[in-house]
Amino acid sequence: MKKIGYLLLGIMVFQTAAAQEKWDLRRCVEYAIANNISVKQTDVQARLNELVYQQSRDGRWPTLNFSTSLGEQFGRSIDPTTNQFTQNNITFSNMNIQTGVTLFNWFSQKNTIEANRLTLEASKAQTKKVQDDIALNVAAAYLQALLSSEQKRTAQVQAAQTLEQLIITRKRVEAGSVPELNAAELDAQLARDSAAIVTAESTYRLNLLQLKALLMLDAATPFDISTPNIDVIPVLSLTELQPDVVYASAVLVRPLQMANKLRLQAAEKNAAVAKASLYPTISAFGNIQSAYSSALSRLPKGNNVTTVVPTQSFVTVQGQPYFVSTPVSVPTQYVNANYFRQLDYNFRQSVGLSLQVPIFNGHQARTSYKRALINQENIQLQMTADSLTLKQDIFTAYQNAVNALATYNSRKKAYETSAYSYSLGQQRFEVGLLPVFELITLQNNMQRALIRSAHSPF
Repeated sequence: MKKIGYLLLGIMVFQTAAAQEKWDLRRCVEYAIANNISVKQTDVQARLNELVYQQSRDGRWPTLNFSTSLGEQFGRSIDPTTNQFTQNNITFSNMNIQTGVTLFNWFSQKNTIEANRLTLEASKAQTKKVQDDIALNVAAAYLQALLSSEQKRTAQVQAAQTLEQLIITRKRVEAGSVPELNAAELDAQLARDSAAIVTAESTYRLNLLQLKALLMLDAATPFDISTPNIDVIPVLSLTELQPDVVYASAVLVRPLQMANKLRLQAAEKNAAVAKASLYPTISAFGNIQSAYSSALSRLPKGNNVTTVVPTQSFVTVQGQPYFVSTPVSVPTQYVNANYFRQLDYNFRQSVGLSLQVPIFNGHQARTSYKRALINQENIQLQMTADSLTLKQDIFTAYQNAVNALATYNSRKKAYETSAYSYSLGQQRFEVGLLPVFELITLQNNMQRALIRSAHSPF
């Protein structure tokens, strides 16, 4: 008996020494949302979708690109500035500035921007949905830990009662008023109660480990939870929680339903984008270019004069051949063709409109449009399935709550009755009118009723 008493005392001392800062449910939920990997992953996806949305908005503006090149030509080649053949090595350079803008593509850009915006909002709603799921999982694990904590406390109370009865019985055995068997039976009951404490403590620690895993806490981190006062927690009456009304409200505000609705709207816009690819696109473009060639040594300057230059061609008139001459405009002055003068001399521009008409591309555009329509239908079906699941969950939760309330009231009444019976039995035991095994039976009945009653609020 002394060994068991010391064991109980050791358990109490260990629990007191191991007491840590206690976490309430709010702190657990907030910590889990801030540190959970799934929440971080959905947040990363939302940020990626935000970049896609921003890029699609910037895509409305004209493009502007600059390119340049520098190279060396060897052997017989064409001078890029004169288009004449030359045998000399040529150092050449080209510069080009291009711009372009889509003028009309059947609102493809507008619908793309709107689809990306809706996708971004859907990803934000999905993040909120994951946060809600984490909060529910943490709350369930927290309640499970609370239940095991209550069971541990109940086991400790029963062991303390048994120990008190054993002490009283031992005194009576020593006084010779009751047989040794009474003390032996209580001694065995105390051993069973001690084992129940160890089991309850182990279950409680395991539940704390599971909760720490949800919180992304290291298993070795000191951790404990606080027990809330259930009586002060506001609970709506079941008469105010009609399941059909709750469902009608939940469909409008639940993150999953909101995300599905946004995804469907985005799919509709994407279908419009895919359809636009079946029609022509009108664009505008502009180009500025210049070039340099080391083969060009001089550039014309000043006014030109016209002179006659003979050619290799000839005509025959009355049997006599005559060479043909052609007038050529010749500069009167030349200047050194340095790099910057060539860039200015070879400077040229171009602007225009382009029309792209899809005629045949392996049915890629039409297939993309059909896939967009099928994806839209698939999202609609997923919306319906998720709404049915939500409705089923709400009605199931409501029925469980009704059953739990009835169970709680019945178990509470059963505990009060068994506690009263145990109190009467203890009074009879103290005056020697009740055998010890009957007292143990009453105590066990009360203990079972207490455990069931403690389980009901959770």
